[in-house]
Amino acid sequence: MSDFRKITEEDSYYNDIEKMSTSTILTSINQEDQKIATAVKKVIPQIENFIHVLVKKMQNGGRLFYIGAGTSGRLGILDASECPPTFGVNEDVVIGIIAGGDKAIRTAVENAEDNTNQAIKDLKQHSISKNDCVVGLAASGTTPYVVKGLQACQELNITTACITCNPNSPITEVSNFPIEVLVGPEFITGSSRMKAGTAQKLVLNMMSTTAMIKLGRIKDNKMVDMQLSNTKLIERGTKMIAKSLKIDESKAKELLLKYGSVRKAIFHATH
Repeated sequence: MSDFRKITEEDSYYNDIEKMSTSTILTSINQEDQKIATAVKKVIPQIENFIHVLVKKMQNGGRLFYIGAGTSGRLGILDASECPPTFGVNEDVVIGIIAGGDKAIRTAVENAEDNTNQAIKDLKQHSISKNDCVVGLAASGTTPYVVKGLQACQELNITTACITCNPNSPITEVSNFPIEVLVGPEFITGSSRMKAGTAQKLVLNMMSTTAMIKLGRIKDNKMVDMQLSNTKLIERGTKMIAKSLKIDESKAKELLLKYGSVRKAIFHATH
């Protein structure tokens, strides 16, 4: 793969960082961060192509899996864990899996990302099938846990995608829908938790949010299926219902608590 470039490991554009003033460090990081949204914009067509397939599969009961190691794995788990409270879906609809298991969410697990057979074992614990889609997250595009995991999925006719920050990396060869966000070298050489991590977070936000909108989980611009897990969300839901039904907030709150979601409260009040 002669065109493969490990941009994520290339030297930073900035030298003698430790001698910089605090203001210069912050300004320089911000300057680099401004490149991320532009890089993501360039891959919107690739994200869209994957979303079309993903939504069809999810409409037929399929699930979305993220697999990754280190920062990438944590970002997948973060996105997956926010789908149930935000969109009211079950916890087994979007699933994040990290190399090294749940312990690796908080602390690095030695050699976990180099285990080539573990990802498919982890996926099989969730009874993965060709109805599902698996997104491999690897800034470098070379993480063995992720690359071999996607390869095993393809052998089982499971749709694969990836989010990486290096062009023509090994992960793209095992992805039906490769998404390459080229953000350039990091402010601190090789620290892919920075620009590469932010780029992955942006794409994950776009991916899960768009899929959930297409699956009917948003009405107008409101989270009508959100879980009422704290006072702030109950207040938000109350305001939504009051505005929609043109009733006072005390009555709206009563309906919300009775039916358990904004969507159900509005439905029962209007039918």
